[in-house]
Amino acid sequence: MLAISNEAVTKTVEVGGTPFAYREVGPATGVPVVFLHHFTAVLDDWDPAVVDGVAAERRVILVDLRGVGGSGGTTPDSVEAMAGDAVAFMEALGLSTVDLLGFSLGGMVAQVIVQQRPDLVRRVILAGTAPAGDGGPAAAGAILQAALDKAGAQGKHPKHFLFFSPTATSQAAADAFLARLDERTQDRDAGVSDETIGAQLTALAKWEQGTSPVGLANVDKPVLVVNGDDDSMLPTISSFRLAQLLPDAQLSIYPDSGHGGIFQYHDLFVAQALGFLHD
Repeated sequence: MLAISNEAVTKTVEVGGTPFAYREVGPATGVPVVFLHHFTAVLDDWDPAVVDGVAAERRVILVDLRGVGGSGGTTPDSVEAMAGDAVAFMEALGLSTVDLLGFSLGGMVAQVIVQQRPDLVRRVILAGTAPAGDGGPAAAGAILQAALDKAGAQGKHPKHFLFFSPTATSQAAADAFLARLDERTQDRDAGVSDETIGAQLTALAKWEQGTSPVGLANVDKPVLVVNGDDDSMLPTISSFRLAQLLPDAQLSIYPDSGHGGIFQYHDLFVAQALGFLHD
């Protein structure tokens, strides 16, 4: 059965004179959940099982930030600038209150937004991400290259190695996830450019070199932190640290899974996300 999100029309909105590509799924009313994506990702990299699961109850908005996929402009090389673009995008849509779901690099962007614009944010979900100053983000380029090499040698997709554990169960989940990503056949997004990848790598390195995120202690919004138990992209221990730094955080760690734990356990994640966002 074709996922509803796979039929969502790609729209654009002008953000300071630059077109940002986005899609909307789910109810037209209520506080929207803005999805912020990972390093190298475009609109089509969101798992339809997650998008449609959340959109069954909530308005979901997916966006390519500046320079990414179908959006215009040049990708900035800092998480803070990306967060500024995300806020400008939400304001261009006339949104006054949002929930955020930030995955990986998107989770870093979400952390900046909730600290700098708490008036805009109601609740936050941070998946497979890390606080500023934690080790891991700067290695993203080397990890990606190793996965590309391994994938080429084994005839697999790099996400088999980047997002999932090597066990048979997790690799089967990877196959299912990749099949879901391929379901959309019309109006697919453009891929990321080498320039965008370079800018995002620089942003990740700057994030790791950042100072201890003392501002997280002042975040007065409820936060759900989730990850797999063996994240090779951004070490799972960073999710524990993130939950400890936030005053009002819940932590959920999925077994036998990696960076893409929310995709491997999409039914469980959607249930937890909707429960958390509904409270």
